Amino acid sequence: MRTLIIAEAGVNHNGNIEIAKKLVETAAEAGADYVKFQTFKAEKIVSFKAKKADYQSLNLNDDQISQYEMLKKLELSHSDHIELKGFAEKCGIKFTSSPFDVESIEYLQKIGVDLFKCPSGEITNYPYLKALAQTGAKLILSTGMANYGEIEAAIQLLMENGLKKDKLTVLHCNTQYPTPLKDVNLLAMNAIKTAFGVNVGYSDHTLGIEVPTAAVALGASVIEKHFTLDRTMDGPDHVASLEPNELTSMVHAIRNIELATSGSGIKEVTPSELENKKIARKSIHIIRPLKKGDEIRESNLISLRPGDGISPMEWERIVGKRVTTDLEANHMLEWRDISN
Repeated sequence: MRTLIIAEAGVNHNGNIEIAKKLVETAAEAGADYVKFQTFKAEKIVSFKAKKADYQSLNLNDDQISQYEMLKKLELSHSDHIELKGFAEKCGIKFTSSPFDVESIEYLQKIGVDLFKCPSGEITNYPYLKALAQTGAKLILSTGMANYGEIEAAIQLLMENGLKKDKLTVLHCNTQYPTPLKDVNLLAMNAIKTAFGVNVGYSDHTLGIEVPTAAVALGASVIEKHFTLDRTMDGPDHVASLEPNELTSMVHAIRNIELATSGSGIKEVTPSELENKKIARKSIHIIRPLKKGDEIRESNLISLRPGDGISPMEWERIVGKRVTTDLEANHMLEWRDISN
């Protein structure tokens, strides 16, 4: 199964279209399937007095501006969306974005986005989920901060409003930036799959690439990971994002894990190890010369490489038989050397 890799540019463009385009190029060069931004109007999603999250204040090194002021600087305009979508197509990568309100859902549908992502913070937003379901598009539902009851209610609402289950992928997620490894709880991903019978994946906010790679080994069908051009840039999400070389390494690691887990699941000899089989295994040899008619005693035998003779597992069948010809020391026994 090929994992869908979403390179999450998010708001790491800092409101600059040229930085945004460079992020698109970076995601395409890394081999990701989608580059994803965020679509919102600040006044539609946050009150003027709402505080920032602690990690946002820390990463911005500025506790004075409000969450509204921060988000207002990070909006993408209509022309930005059109330019980025077209630029992504030229770079050979698909464009998508996370809408944060109903108006943004309708807007993204209008410009032809074919994959929607519900951010973790919207999993309890009734009118928003209803609007998402009614697009009929493929949907990724992120579950940071949610429990089973909330996930179940969201899935039920989506299904009731027309979303087909085969178009839904539910992502396990922790919304702390960066997520401490002790809080990842990666096994919850497949617990969600078992509980709700849905496709699952993982949205990662840890540092590094180990955890998303492990998620693929556990069966994630979608991986989402934030990336940036430079972790030292100002902005709320840069610190917990991959830099370009790390994004490339993650994509390569995921593709390698896909190959390593693509077998039949049946333990058998593979074509690549056939040659090693006769080199690494052993065959029954005789230690000292034997004359025709001599009895083969256990003290005459030794297991030596190579392994293209009689297997040592036939040891008991050999002991007590007689040889049919004169044999030199260290001779590898063949069945024709032994009397019936």
